[in-house]
Amino acid sequence: MSEHFEFTSENKERVKQFVGRYPEGRQQSAVMPLLDLAQRQNGGWLPEGAVEAIAEILQMPPIRVLEVATFYSMYKLKPVGRRLVNVCTTTPCWLRGSEQIVTACEQALGIKLGETTPDGEFTLGEVECLGACVNAPVVQIADDYFEDLDAASIARVIEALKRGETPPPGSQTGRQSSAPEGGPQVLTGAVKAPKKKAPPKEVAPAGKKAKAPPEEDAPAGEQAKAPPEEDAPAGEQAEAPPEEDVPAGKKAKAPPEEDAPAGDQAKAPPEEDAPAGEQAEAPPEEDVPSGKK
Repeated sequence: MSEHFEFTSENKERVKQFVGRYPEGRQQSAVMPLLDLAQRQNGGWLPEGAVEAIAEILQMPPIRVLEVATFYSMYKLKPVGRRLVNVCTTTPCWLRGSEQIVTACEQALGIKLGETTPDGEFTLGEVECLGACVNAPVVQIADDYFEDLDAASIARVIEALKRGETPPPGSQTGRQSSAPEGGPQVLTGAVKAPKKKAPPKEVAPAGKKAKAPPEEDAPAGEQAKAPPEEDAPAGEQAEAPPEEDVPAGKKAKAPPEEDAPAGDQAKAPPEEDAPAGEQAEAPPEEDVPSGKK
């Protein structure tokens, strides 16, 4: 029979808070925070009685709780030291020298991976990916991360812990968070973008329309667009130019031809093709007033 385990009165209130985060029928989702709470209460590891107690609280089979506890490396099923030193040896940390970190920890503690010091103070462990790859190599001690390590810096951290001191966690090279090594290189001062002022708008006098902006020359090969037509005043319709009446028996005069620019010859209108078998008729000649050619 396993050893009996029961949460303290303070932790029982925390259990209610964790379980209350999930809707009715989904209380089993609280299994991970309850395992962590039991482990902290029991000195860093989970006895079999804790697994059974959590299964009873969440109304789930004990084997389901044990499946979670054995899957994640943060849960320990055997006693460990008061300070658990976890060295990350996954690829990013390995590329940055995690093997040297493991060796330095073994020398400073006098133990190998998976062992605990005789005084029960330290346990040295190996873990897969602590999620701080950009600051590799990384070591987790209790709840603190020590980053940007080398053999000398991790040895200093362990010696400080042995003396009962609290070494500062985070980067051991002094860089800010995950910023590039050597500090910021660009945008080191305040940057202010100049504000562009919009051109003033011209206000047309009452009863007059604002003048249209000057037309821009059309790009080569394109035709300039005609200016927009002006709208007729409200209630009135734009009048078309009056047509001249042509007396009976006379032809309407064609509009005067525009002079072609100097050096150019006016182009004749295109001739229409006569139907097959017929000859195109010449256009009728206009009467020339007497005295004119």
